[in-house]
Amino acid sequence: MEHLLPLLLVCSFLFTVAAPARDITSVCASQTTADFPQLDSSGLHLTLHHPQSPCSPAPLPSDLPFSTVLTHDDARVAHLAARLATNNNDAPPRRPTSLRKKKATVDDSLATVPLSPGTSIGVGNYVTQLGLGTPATSYAMVVDTGSSLTWLQCSPCVVSCHRQAGPLFDPKSSSTYASVPCSASQCDELQAATLNPSACSNSGVCVYQASYGDSSFSVGYLSKDTVSFGSGSFPNFYYGCGQDNEGLFGRSAGLIGLARNKLSLLYQLAPSLGYSFSYCLPTSASTGYLTIGSYSPGQYSFTPMASSSLDASLYFVTLSGMSVGGSPLAVSPSEYASLPTIIDSGTVITRLPTSVYTALSKAVAAAMAASGVQSAPAFSILDTCFEGQASQVRVPAVSMAFAGGATMKLTARNVLIDVDDSTTCLAFAPTDSTAIIGNTQQQTFSVVYDVGQSRIGFAAGGCS
Repeated sequence: MEHLLPLLLVCSFLFTVAAPARDITSVCASQTTADFPQLDSSGLHLTLHHPQSPCSPAPLPSDLPFSTVLTHDDARVAHLAARLATNNNDAPPRRPTSLRKKKATVDDSLATVPLSPGTSIGVGNYVTQLGLGTPATSYAMVVDTGSSLTWLQCSPCVVSCHRQAGPLFDPKSSSTYASVPCSASQCDELQAATLNPSACSNSGVCVYQASYGDSSFSVGYLSKDTVSFGSGSFPNFYYGCGQDNEGLFGRSAGLIGLARNKLSLLYQLAPSLGYSFSYCLPTSASTGYLTIGSYSPGQYSFTPMASSSLDASLYFVTLSGMSVGGSPLAVSPSEYASLPTIIDSGTVITRLPTSVYTALSKAVAAAMAASGVQSAPAFSILDTCFEGQASQVRVPAVSMAFAGGATMKLTARNVLIDVDDSTTCLAFAPTDSTAIIGNTQQQTFSVVYDVGQSRIGFAAGGCS
C-alpha cells in the first residue's frame, strides 16, 4: 500500500471563465519560464501546478466531474483509515497476495503479477518536474506527502502504462542507470516504504509493488540513477521503474514520495539539503512551489509533529480547537484529539471527528443564514451546501488551532468549495476513524515540514 494521489479543486472552471484564452496562453508562457528548477545555497526550489491548472504539464481532464473527485477522495480517506488500522496490532492482517510472500520469485516480464486493473489512486496531487538519467530528461510528476517510494513509468512497459505527457523514461538511454539486486538493503526497505514486501525476478532484480487501496498500483523494478533539478544533480537515487502502472494519474509520468522513510525523495536528498521541505499548494489560477532545504522560520507558527505508533511515515499533528466568527465551537476540547490526525497533501476535503464537524456545520450554516445566503441540497459527501459561489457569498471567519499555538486563519476558498456553477459547500466532512487536514484548507498557505526539529509550520499568503 502507499498513498492515494491527492489535490483537486474546481477553481480551474472559475479561472477559465474569468480569463480570455489569450490571457491563459500568456500566463502559461510565463509559468513555463518560471518552471526551471533552482538549486542554491538555501536548497532546491521547484514549481508546483494545480492538477487542473491549464498550465500544468500533466493535467487531469478538464471535464472531470466534481462528484468523481469526491468519490476518489473518499476512497483515499478509506485507504488511509485502513492503512492505520492495519498497522494497529489489534487489527486483522491484510489479505495476502503473491507479492506479499517474502522474496517471492516472479517472471521478468511481470505479466504474472496477480493484480486487478486499477481505476484511480485519487485526483488531488499537484504536479512538478523531475529530471532523471544521464543525460537528464525532464518528467512531469505528481507530489505526495503520504507516499514514500518515488516511481515513474519506464520503457519497455511490458504490461501496461497510462498515457503520459512526453516519452517514457528509457533506462537504456541513461549511462548511469542500474537495476537494484534483491540482495541490496534497499530491496528489504520496500516493506516500510510501500507496506508491501519486495519480490524478486528470475534474474535477481528487486521488484516493488506500490498499491493504493482501490486496486490502483505501480509494479516494476527497483532502480537507481542520477536525479536532477536544474543544474543540481544527485547520483545513486533509488526509485521504482514502473512496468505495470494502472490508475488515474492524469498525464504524469509517475509520483514523487515525500513521506518519512529512507526511500523517499526527502530522505535521500537530506544529506545534501537537510531534513525539511516546504510548499504552497496553488489554485488553478496561480503557481505554487516545493522547496527542499532551509527556510526562514520567522514567518511561520509551528505545531509539534505528533508521535504515533500507527504509521511512522505519515505526518501527525494535534488539532486543539476551531472557531467560527471568532467564537469557539461548542464542543469539549477533548473531542479534537479523539482521533489520530494527519496532514495530507492529497486529500481534498478535510475530515474532522463527527462531533467537531457537526458543531462546525451548524455554526457555519447559522452564520451564512444570518447573511442571507440560501442553503442548497447536499452534494455527494458534502452535506452543508449553499446557493452561489464561494467568491460571491459572505463567508464567516474560520480558524483552526493546533497544539503549540499554530493557527490557520482560513479564507473563503479554504472554507467553501464550489461543486458546480451555482452551488458551494463546506469543504469538511465527518469521520469516525482518522481525522485529516486536507489540501483545500492548506491551499495558498506556506506549509513547512521540519522533520529535523519534528515540527510543522503554517504561514498565510504563500503562493504567487
